Amino acid sequence: MKILTILGARPQFIKAAVVSREIKKYPDIKEIIVHTGQHYDINMSDIFFEEMKIPKPDYYLGVNSLNHGAMTGKMMEKIEEIALKEKPDWILVYGDTNSTLAGALVASKLHIKLAHVEAGLRSFNKKMPEEINRIVADRLSDILFCPTDNAVENLKREGFEFFDCKIVKSGDVMYDAVLYYKQYAQKPQNVDISENFVLCTIHRAENTNDETRLRSIFEALNEIAKEKQVILPLHPRTKQKINKLSLSLNTITIIEPVGYFEMLWLLENCDCVITDSGGLQKEAYFFKKFCITLRDETEWVELVEIGANKLVGAEKDKILKAYKNHSMFNIENSKLNLYGDGVASQKIVGEVMEYE
Repeated sequence: MKILTILGARPQFIKAAVVSREIKKYPDIKEIIVHTGQHYDINMSDIFFEEMKIPKPDYYLGVNSLNHGAMTGKMMEKIEEIALKEKPDWILVYGDTNSTLAGALVASKLHIKLAHVEAGLRSFNKKMPEEINRIVADRLSDILFCPTDNAVENLKREGFEFFDCKIVKSGDVMYDAVLYYKQYAQKPQNVDISENFVLCTIHRAENTNDETRLRSIFEALNEIAKEKQVILPLHPRTKQKINKLSLSLNTITIIEPVGYFEMLWLLENCDCVITDSGGLQKEAYFFKKFCITLRDETEWVELVEIGANKLVGAEKDKILKAYKNHSMFNIENSKLNLYGDGVASQKIVGEVMEYE
């Protein structure tokens, strides 16, 4: 059996790492890894292959820095060429990026079976490109691997039970990754980090492309940083926007993008998390840290429902209020099995092997 795995962004590298480790246990499976190049900065891409011992990509497409349509089109063109050459039995896609969409469309056009890991997630905001990507990938998939009960229910509400596909509650491969890789967590070098700090990341276009939202977020972060260190690994896109707007960052500790093992250390040792990332919301929960989410909605609704995650949008007052009250939630009492038992990768590979 041949599996063509499509990767392009940081969270996909992490998810693929644990699934690829499981695939290696089966000599009858050959995995062919395609790196689209969607995240091309070495600290945002190559370092994950090195640290996590993911096999080097068999193909690197180098598609980046383009508008959504051009990026997805070029990815499709190149993935199609590879699929015609390799003749895989399956195309495996992760998450909700343009790489995910391109891989799903190629699989559909060439009548190759498609498996979507992290299926069924919905933010219900179609202005987010990620929402469109995940909806299309789900509709085209033969197997939909859902990380949560909510994801399964989303698909049922949309009628997927009546489509020619299989819905599987696999659990979350990100939880698998944290359980395995946290033993390798390492402190970022050349950074003066206090014992009690706030970990922050900002990269989503809804924030970085909106001057009002971005200014409001940084005004709040500067206020928080007056009483507690705020560490911000700065995404390249966010850095460009900050420089363009000449935003004040005097009180915030800015560091370069970090590798996965460094991020695990930061999560384990921080006081709380402030982010607009999807994956980091869950990872904060895995480490029993409260998360303040700089978005108007989230696909991880179960975290909001139990109070582990507070949606604040980009309003300064809401951000500050959530930060002031974050210690009131006792996350120690929360159950981690919201996202499975840490064996999602085993379920995924097993289901693909047994699929008829």
